[in-house]
Amino acid sequence: MSDMLLKEQVDAYVDEIWDDAVEDMRTLIAIESVEDLSHAAPGAPYGPAPAEALRRALEISKRLGLSPTDCDGRIGFSDLPGESATQIATIAHVDIVPLGLGWNYPPLDVTRDRGFLIGRGIQDDKGPYILSLYAAHFFVRQVAATGRRLPYTLRCIAGCNEEAGMADVDWYLEHFDAPAFCFTPDADYPLICGEKGVYHGLFSSKPGLVGGALVEISGGTVPNAIPGRAEAVVAVASEKLPSADGIALEALEDGLTRIVATGKGGHASLPAGTENAIDMLVGYLAANIELTDDQAVFLSLVKQVVSTTDGSAVGIDVSDDKFGSLTCIGGTIATFGDGHVEQTIDARYPTSITGERITARMAELAEEHGTGYRLLSDAAPFYIEPTSPEIQTLLATYREYTGNRADPLVIGGGTYARHFPRACAFGPNEPGDANPDWVGIEHGPDEGIAEERLKNALKIYIVSIARLMELDLP
Repeated sequence: MSDMLLKEQVDAYVDEIWDDAVEDMRTLIAIESVEDLSHAAPGAPYGPAPAEALRRALEISKRLGLSPTDCDGRIGFSDLPGESATQIATIAHVDIVPLGLGWNYPPLDVTRDRGFLIGRGIQDDKGPYILSLYAAHFFVRQVAATGRRLPYTLRCIAGCNEEAGMADVDWYLEHFDAPAFCFTPDADYPLICGEKGVYHGLFSSKPGLVGGALVEISGGTVPNAIPGRAEAVVAVASEKLPSADGIALEALEDGLTRIVATGKGGHASLPAGTENAIDMLVGYLAANIELTDDQAVFLSLVKQVVSTTDGSAVGIDVSDDKFGSLTCIGGTIATFGDGHVEQTIDARYPTSITGERITARMAELAEEHGTGYRLLSDAAPFYIEPTSPEIQTLLATYREYTGNRADPLVIGGGTYARHFPRACAFGPNEPGDANPDWVGIEHGPDEGIAEERLKNALKIYIVSIARLMELDLP
């Protein structure tokens, strides 16, 4: 088939199926598929909602003519068998971060408004997963019409644990061979060929830290997001507390007050323009509440962690020529039953530092402040050469459809691509898009993306897969 004819067929196909694709996005977005290990069970290792999202995702794939496999609720895949068992694959995820606060649109629905689609997961990553299925469906139709199989097997992988550790893909690669090449539609254009190291750690106070004036403190929803809200309950009457920008006071019973700090949240890897609500709250408490010595010391550590986003306040600000600068944020703070308080950190680091060095520095800080510290997870930086044939194929297709000559990027976000020997992240977000202020970003309230952006992404994915099928893969 000529390239021109292929593109004409792709245009007609996308126009034909688009409303069906949006409805399938709606089906998945209706499921609040946040990890819930407290209700994990056989067939639902990450909780019932992620397992249900996977089940529905595989049902959609079967309806679209693919052969689905559910790996006991851990992960799933749907195949279009080719002449060779060698695989070209896509991998996306059907789990989400918690909904959080501040939504103006229904988070568990797809709202069409002024050219945008809005809902939790529409960009990250349920919408793109549905695009991957409809890209495969194009080839299901093509095979049925011509009677000729694709040169390689096309596999669409659906993960259930991307937002909470990626245990799903670790399990997958222990039980199945890696594809010859795969891309994940879970990041930015033009193409992501490198990802910073992703590091998570936890500071923990001694038991009984809360008490006296400070009754409770909490903030954030997940370690890998900058919190837009944090709050504390204090044993001080609200009328005795001063007003402050971004701070709301709510009088409670028994002379207690809830102090709520509202900042501007966002993804941990993209801290520019955010305002950490924990930083606002801790600063207010230190200035206006009579803290015990232990509380003051621990909250000073928290303040040090959350006051900057480049690691400078904690002594790990580094950069390199390939990945740029390290980022480090405090994502969650929480009070537990024995009165101890925990503060998480998320660092995205280049090759000029290691996870071991970050751990050593955080342990020093913990010792200086009389607190505990432990590593939660660490994944080293990932990079694939942008000159490889697969990368050049995707890049050329993107440039043809957009006219944008941008070069491959490296990012601070962690995607499934880092787990595979030959992989990359490929759209669908366009960093240069100037969305209106009522459209939110991934992991934030009112998460949205331009509908035409998704339609164009589907075309790019179909043509890219067709071209990957023409390469000489191992």
